[in-house]
Amino acid sequence: MKVLTIYAHPADTITNCGGTLARHAAAGDEVVALILTHGGRMHANRYAEEWRKEHPDETIVGADLDAIAAHKKGELERAAEIVGISRVITLDLDDHYAALQEAVVDQIAEQLAIERPDVVICDYPVNPVMAANVHTVATVSVLAALGRAGMFLRNLDGRSEFHVKQVFFTSLPVIAADGLSLHGLRNDVYIDITEVVGKKVAAMDCFDSQGYSGLFARKLIEANNGEHGRVAGVNFAEAFYRLNNETHTLLPVTEAARSEDVLTRHITYSRLDLRATYPL
Repeated sequence: MKVLTIYAHPADTITNCGGTLARHAAAGDEVVALILTHGGRMHANRYAEEWRKEHPDETIVGADLDAIAAHKKGELERAAEIVGISRVITLDLDDHYAALQEAVVDQIAEQLAIERPDVVICDYPVNPVMAANVHTVATVSVLAALGRAGMFLRNLDGRSEFHVKQVFFTSLPVIAADGLSLHGLRNDVYIDITEVVGKKVAAMDCFDSQGYSGLFARKLIEANNGEHGRVAGVNFAEAFYRLNNETHTLLPVTEAARSEDVLTRHITYSRLDLRATYPL
């Protein structure tokens, strides 16, 4: 199987689904990351914090946009190697764009047609008409590109049509265990990342320029993936919402559901101390 993640910024792929990608890579699946922007202006802690010092480092505060973007790309490449992403594709758009653009849709559609993934992972579109959130704009662009890629004709476009099998959204803004918090919409797939959580910690530690390394990496994983893990009955999990319906010949019941002991699972999923296991 081939998995393609499409996110707005360099770190988004790791923070949203780095553990899931590590599991797919370990299972032999091909994992590719498409990043829309260079991320130079997003979470530029390394540069903003240096300016606050009485005697800032001139090599840091004097960095231009190309240098900042190159630094972030290096962080992403190191993180990608840790979790098993085989290839990183960057469109290098400026990261303050805030509207659906035909040219961007075309670029994403082109990559979809080239890569032809089985699964696409991207951010949940908080509000399709909300232009202030670049993550939403990115996902709306992806959805438009999926439609465009589905209309390719070889005699007109030089390539055949492409239809993805499934789209998984991350960062669904709901209370983890509450099916009513978005009028019934809730995360409907959980991936147990406990076995690879160390890879996610190490990958997030690569993003030092954003202030994601160290304490924040462990806090985010403890709070977010730990809560999703509580709901899923495991130590750490990543949550997804499926775009497309799925068809089965029989009612699906997972192995996790069959083997779960509801009475004692809260003890089982509380055993791993993330900060003790992966200290600073």
